[in-house]
Amino acid sequence: MSQPEPATVAGESPPADLVEAGCYPTASAGFEHGLVVLAMGRSYWLMPTDAGHRLLVEPDGLAAVLDQLARYDRESAGWPPAPIMDAPGKVEFLTPLTWALAVMAMFRLQLSSPAVTAAGALDAAAVFDRGEGWRAFSALWLHGSGEHLLSNLLAGIFIFSAVTSTLGRRRGWLLVVVAAVLANLAVAALHYPADYRSLGASTAIFAGLGLLTGRALGVVRRAARARPWRAMFLPLASGLTVLALYGAGGAEAGRHVDVGAHVAGFAVGLALGFIVPSRLTARG
Repeated sequence: MSQPEPATVAGESPPADLVEAGCYPTASAGFEHGLVVLAMGRSYWLMPTDAGHRLLVEPDGLAAVLDQLARYDRESAGWPPAPIMDAPGKVEFLTPLTWALAVMAMFRLQLSSPAVTAAGALDAAAVFDRGEGWRAFSALWLHGSGEHLLSNLLAGIFIFSAVTSTLGRRRGWLLVVVAAVLANLAVAALHYPADYRSLGASTAIFAGLGLLTGRALGVVRRAARARPWRAMFLPLASGLTVLALYGAGGAEAGRHVDVGAHVAGFAVGLALGFIVPSRLTARG
């Protein structure tokens, strides 16, 4: 059986004194390494044999070719990398629905006992003059009207479901509560000693939105091999757009919209979501 003729990319007749620079299991691997030789301004020949595809070069350039091929193999090790993705979690609706029922029960209690609202609403003076820091938490369960309650219920169920499905039930709720309470305290501190009162779950809802945005930023930053800050622009812009669309406004149906609380909730959630470790997995 005759030996196959060597193939040359340059299209010239192969010299008789060629030397082997490498042997590769497939023709594509041989051609891939041959491109390195071409980039050096030299010709190469790829000869298929029973042992594999031999990459042949002229003897005067063998040392330089071997050096560049070794560099190429080191730099391309593990390339292309497997895409990094956030580990998917089970879709969680049970606890968000439980939260919704609890908030509705609290609103019913507010209607029957108006003193509950006065005792639990966020009050800057009460927090910092009388040490009633728990108001930063209790205010998240109170609402000023049925419309206020309904809007927060609809948004909260979906946002909290996304948070707990992404971060896990326990960690998701813990981060929502921590972010919302810190945001309420921050806004109260910014207004103090002026008369400032606030209530509603919207601070927690925008904290949840911030957590999701920060989580996306963290995943993108850890997954992007090049220019991670540019890759992070899209999730950040998406989160800010939702915040601008639904978190801004001066008055809505006769109800004052606390933009500061919304922005604070989003900002604290964004920071926490960004620094919380991600359950990253490599997808091959």
